[in-house]
Amino acid sequence: MINALLVATGGFFGAITRFAISNWFKERNKTSFPIATFLINITGAFLLGYIIGKGITTSWQLLLGTGFMGAFTTFSTFKLESVQLFNRKKFGILFLYLSATYMIGIIFAFLGMKLGSI
Repeated sequence: MINALLVATGGFFGAITRFAISNWFKERNKTSFPIATFLINITGAFLLGYIIGKGITTSWQLLLGTGFMGAFTTFSTFKLESVQLFNRKKFGILFLYLSATYMIGIIFAFLGMKLGSI
C-alpha cells in the first residue's frame, strides 16, 4: 500500500509540474516545434538517469522515478504531436523532433546515470 502511495504522490507532482511548464511554453512559443514536450522529455530522461545512477532506495525510486518522472515525461503527447506535425505536412520539423528527442534523450539519460554514479 505504501508503494502505491509513493507512486501516486510522485505522479501528482510530476503531472502538475509538466502542466505548468507546458502552459508556460505555450504562451511564449509561436513555432511549430513542440519545444515544451521536447524539453520535458529530455529533462526527464536526464533526471531519471540520475536517479537510477544514484542508486537510491526503492522507496525513493518509486516516488521520484516511477511516480514523478513517469507523470512528468509524456510519451503519448510526444506521439500525438508527431502525428499532428505529419498531418500538417511539417516533415522537416517532424524529422527534427523525432530524431532529436530519441538521440538527445538517450545521451541525456546516459549522462544522468554517469553523473548520478559519481
